[in-house]
Order: sequence, then C-alpha cells, then structure tokens
Amino acid sequence: MATSEPSSTGSVEAPTWSPPLPEAPGFEHLIIETPGLRTHLAAIGEGEPVMLLHGFPQHWWQWHAIAPVIAEHGYRVICPDLRGAGWTVAQDPRVERETRLHDLLAILDALHIERTHLVAHDMGVITAWQLTYGHPERVRTALQLAVPPAFMKFSPRSLPGFRHLPQFIWHSPGTSLRGIFSEEYVAHPMPEPVIEAHLAPMRRPDIDSAVRPLTRHMILPEAARLTSGVYSRQRLTVPTLVVFGRRDRPWTEELMGRTCRNPHRYADRIEFAYVDDAAHFITDDAPAAIANLAIDWFERAA
Repeated sequence: MATSEPSSTGSVEAPTWSPPLPEAPGFEHLIIETPGLRTHLAAIGEGEPVMLLHGFPQHWWQWHAIAPVIAEHGYRVICPDLRGAGWTVAQDPRVERETRLHDLLAILDALHIERTHLVAHDMGVITAWQLTYGHPERVRTALQLAVPPAFMKFSPRSLPGFRHLPQFIWHSPGTSLRGIFSEEYVAHPMPEPVIEAHLAPMRRPDIDSAVRPLTRHMILPEAARLTSGVYSRQRLTVPTLVVFGRRDRPWTEELMGRTCRNPHRYADRIEFAYVDDAAHFITDDAPAAIANLAIDWFERAA
C-alpha cells in the first residue's frame, strides 16, 4: 500500500515477479512506493547516479546490456519501469501529460537523489524533456536517443517519424505489438526471445490497456507543444547529447541540420552523434556504442 511520502521498500527477489523478469545478471530489483504507484526498478553499480528511461513498448530490460558497462565506470545505474510499462503497478489508470514526470520526481526523492545523469530513449525522452526543461537543477547531463531535440522546427519531411502513432492511438487490448520490432525500425533482426522479453509485460491487462492513454494523453499533447514551438521559446541549460542511428528514417543527419539549425540559439550546450548500422531501436542495435557515448558524455559535459 502506498504511503503518504515516497519510500524505498528494498530489494525484491526476481523469482517473485509475474510474469517472470527477463534474465539480467548483476541487477538488484527494488520497489518504490509512492501515492497510488508501486514502481519496479532495476539497479546496478555504485557511485554517481544515472537514470535510464526506457522507450515503448519496452521496460527496464531495454538497458540490460548497457547499464552494466556504465556501472563498471563508477556509476549507480537505475532503470525504472515507468508508469504503464514493465512491472510497475498503478492504482489509477489515468495518465496526463506530466504524470510520468511527477512519478520520476517522486522516485528521485525516494532514493535521495538530488541530481542525476539522464539517458532516455523513444517515449522516455518526453519525460526527459519535461525534467530537463522544468527541473534542470535535478539533471547533471542528458543523453536522448532516437528522438529530435524539443526545439526542433516542424518540417513535413519529419512526418514519417510519427507513422507508428495511429496503431497506438487506436490500440485494441490483446493486439500484438510485435510489428513495431520489424525491419522498419531495427537495423538487425531481433531474435524471438528478445522480442518476447520486451513484450512480456503486455500480457498484463493493466499494461496492455495503458497504450492508448499514454499515446493520447502524453505523446499527443507533447507533440502539439513541440510543433507550436513551446520548447523553442525556452532555454535548454542541461548539457545534452542527441543520438540517432544512421539507419533511423527519417531522422537523418541532413534532416537534423535543417530542422535544428543554429542549436546553440536554444541550448547552452548540445551536441549530435550518429551511430552506424543502427536504427530506431538503437539500444538493441548498438548497445556498446550507446554505453560508450554515455560514459564519454558524462565525463565531458558534467
């Protein structure tokens, strides 16, 4: 049962979870109790905190090959299952634009983390935007994967980057999301066990039914803010590295040059990086490259 104040309830053994957690040696599994929410997170390592925010339809295990590498360099790496994903349980199915932001702030408080390095992919980048723009004092550095900067200028050429949204807006419970891991979004075919590990929590009705609310009440309102220039009228003060796979269409280096012209007009410190032979699911296509980029960025930009 949730308490009035955020609290950590300590380590929970992996075999107690349903469905079973995917295998990932070295991780500690924790529960964070906040009002109305029981957040599962996986953590590894000791040192300066790094928060990894998963994309969709993934969860903490997205980082299983990346977090240990970062941890080896002296960091405490924390991989939460955000509301509506993984093994986190919410009492209330409603989701608003900043619901996950408030959840994340509560997790940081529960873990007594004043500032963290932040890495986010896909849908997790929305929450990362909200934290870096709204609460920059809580973030040391940010690295965002496979999503343009929030100050990006809208271009019709970017529309194919949102081609996946209709199936989520109109998602029917029980409909498989396996197609999102097709060759359209990955540079290397995902083995069946990997796809199953990513999609395992979708067997839970509460996670399956969260697809529509997350899309309609978080993604679409933020997309509207993006296209209307809300973020381009603000200043990004957190050092941020934006990373794409070179096979991630339409987010090419050429398009980023057009839609993010003069980036330092909008950000104190921002850089772009491109990973060869990787597409949208860049953490699966190139985990070693992402881990190395993150470690280098933490050291250079903090």
